Amino acid sequence: MKETELRTAILFWLLTGLLTPVLTHAQETGSLPEAKAPAATEKAAPAPAQTAPAIAPQTGASGHPNDENWEHDRQLLTDFPWLAKFKDDDLKLGPPADGEKRVVFMGDSITEGWHLDQSFPGKSYINRGISGQTTPQMVLRFHQDVIGLKPNVVIILAGINDIAENTGPMTLEQTEDNLAAMAEMATVNHIPVVLCSVLPAFDFPWRPGLAPALKVIALNEWIKAYAAAKGHVYVDYYSPMKDDRGGLPPALSGDGVHPLPAGYAIMAPLAEAGIEKALK
Repeated sequence: MKETELRTAILFWLLTGLLTPVLTHAQETGSLPEAKAPAATEKAAPAPAQTAPAIAPQTGASGHPNDENWEHDRQLLTDFPWLAKFKDDDLKLGPPADGEKRVVFMGDSITEGWHLDQSFPGKSYINRGISGQTTPQMVLRFHQDVIGLKPNVVIILAGINDIAENTGPMTLEQTEDNLAAMAEMATVNHIPVVLCSVLPAFDFPWRPGLAPALKVIALNEWIKAYAAAKGHVYVDYYSPMKDDRGGLPPALSGDGVHPLPAGYAIMAPLAEAGIEKALK
């Protein structure tokens, strides 16, 4: 064999021996090695979008201990001030009749649980209390549930749920601003205002450990001073109802926050006197 042919045969043998393992591997994996960057491939189809799980009541450590609380939280997301609560009732009322002395009680559960027809029989007193509400919620529904009813007087009892942080932490200054906002809206619309002291509370059964007693005192001092400065009537429920701890005694409240009939019996004549003063 000539030298040139020998070199060619050796080179062929070397190349064949080196490439055989590579080709074998490529066949096993179904692709050939590339010495250059692979060509762009088609964009992979996006993964199916994950839908949000259906909202369902939660319990225990999740923060929703029962269905009632869960429904309350869901309602805050859809109608924070709960305008739907009294919307139809407000429309049905219409304007006051001639000679009617209409009074709207604006507040939270303490107002909602007050049977005005029993405490003030024969009076045109309208209850617009909503359980659990804070003052920012009341500000948002004040036009619908108070001004739109064209009352002769509005009596406002609010702020305890702010201290209980029912719609999140709040400072006393924020509560004061909201109370002032409601009073200002009423004044601009020529509605006399009765501002009530917050009832005493030593603790909250649904949110224990917030130590509200001193905050209640501070808020009431501001309400009294603001009412005097603006010419509004101030009604003091706090002084005749508090116990030695700065809370509601068992004789007046079953849970330390909401009055029993005996508590409302103390409140009724004080509210009536404040309304009469405002009407004058």
